[in-house]
Amino acid sequence: MAIEKDLLDQLLAGRDPQDLFPKDGLVDELQKALCERLLNAELDEHLVGDAGRVAGNHRNSVSKKTMLTGTSKVTLDIPRDRDGSFDPKLIARYQRRFPDLDDKVVSMYARGMSVREIRVHLQELYGIDVSPDLISAVTSAVLEEVAEWQNRPLDTCYPLAFFDAIRVKIRDEGFV
Repeated sequence: MAIEKDLLDQLLAGRDPQDLFPKDGLVDELQKALCERLLNAELDEHLVGDAGRVAGNHRNSVSKKTMLTGTSKVTLDIPRDRDGSFDPKLIARYQRRFPDLDDKVVSMYARGMSVREIRVHLQELYGIDVSPDLISAVTSAVLEEVAEWQNRPLDTCYPLAFFDAIRVKIRDEGFV
């Protein structure tokens, strides 16, 4: 689905192009607005569905939550319900990072960067100040999966195919 050109023109009107991607730029504003709209729609669905049919359950303000994204920290207004039974699926309770940040940390760790190097790299590129403990937690969670994969039972037979070629230059009438 493509975004309408008129809508993009409205979003970019009066903005400096250099203010689009840095911290607290247009991209972060759009991410915040989209997440909050999805969370509100999720709460509406919860209040209308089976879990929300309890008498007296309705919206009850919002709570602030700071999320680490791939580019910055975004403070979201997470809607709440009166009974406290609303459990968002988009951003689960106690979740503080969007999944793309974990993927970046794991890929840097897999390439041999130390925890301190990853921390400095994230600070320089994205302006995100994360603790070494967070990076260690992300990488240790992945190490469990790696150990499980390494200890999996192997198949009895694996087919292999080797392709070989040789390139020979031959002179014919003075040309190669």
